Amino acid sequence: MQQSFDLFFASSNSHKYQEAKKILDLFGIKLGFFKSDLEEIQSNSLKDIASKKAKDAFSKCKKPVIIEDDGLFINSLNGFPGPYSSYVFKTIGNKGILDLLKNNRNAKFVSIITYYDKNFLESFDGKLDGTISKYQKGKGWGYDPIFIPKNSKKTFAELNDKNELSHRYKALKKFSNWYLHK
Repeated sequence: MQQSFDLFFASSNSHKYQEAKKILDLFGIKLGFFKSDLEEIQSNSLKDIASKKAKDAFSKCKKPVIIEDDGLFINSLNGFPGPYSSYVFKTIGNKGILDLLKNNRNAKFVSIITYYDKNFLESFDGKLDGTISKYQKGKGWGYDPIFIPKNSKKTFAELNDKNELSHRYKALKKFSNWYLHK
């Protein structure tokens, strides 16, 4: 039996898809997974990167698609790693980030959800302030074991309700409000 989807989430990261699917289920949007390595331009703009990826994804799957691009922006590092977060994680990981930091550990996560269907190219952002922990805590993926959201003492990796407050949730909520009324 074939399942129908409202749109696809294109990514090579199944963790991002699983989070997005759980969040969009709350809004009644059925999300399929289009696993694909997408062209990622080098840019200081998450929105520009996401827009290019969405167009690339649509050209491959020929269906309405969303992609998500996000970045961890650390104040004391002038916003680094920002749009280069994926590459930095692959090269130096959480330990490398922790080694770079001294006292000012303020940071924010930013998520951009971009939708494309040939008629519409729309982007939605979500931001969440927080801090970087001194040690990795919890079993999560990406930067989750080192990012502590504002008003919390736990990292994303330690939280049970991450999907209810994350930067990704905020961006997907904005997208859902638009998508369900477009």
